[in-house]
Amino acid sequence: MSSAHDKEIEFAWQVRRALDENAARIPSATVDRLAAARRTALARKKPEAVRAPAFAPVLVAGPAALPAAAGNLSPRRGSKLRRFALAWPIAALVVGLVAIAYWEDQQRTAELADIDAAMLSDDLPLTAYLDHGFNAYLSRAR
Repeated sequence: MSSAHDKEIEFAWQVRRALDENAARIPSATVDRLAAARRTALARKKPEAVRAPAFAPVLVAGPAALPAAAGNLSPRRGSKLRRFALAWPIAALVVGLVAIAYWEDQQRTAELADIDAAMLSDDLPLTAYLDHGFNAYLSRAR
């Protein structure tokens, strides 16, 4: 792998030498136009945005979470309760997402059942069965 990397570096040096040698051959009028174009481009350059430091809120632990050196020598109480307090929002989120997915599936099933019922009970033209937008046809017919 290093030989390929060495070849790339050697190629880059050859390109650099060729550009340096040919840069001296550029007519002075072209050099002046390039310099003017560079000055124009730099004048039109948008100023860089000033970045202000952003501050984020930090949660501070209560006295039960202080180290023993701070005077808290008793063992932590209610750790199971704390774990439950941290886990129930995640569980509620998962249950909510499952409920939403189930409800959307039921809605889609009901819509398809309505389409099937409309197809079986209506007198539709034969072209409706061949149409690729059959569901759109049925929704417009309601």
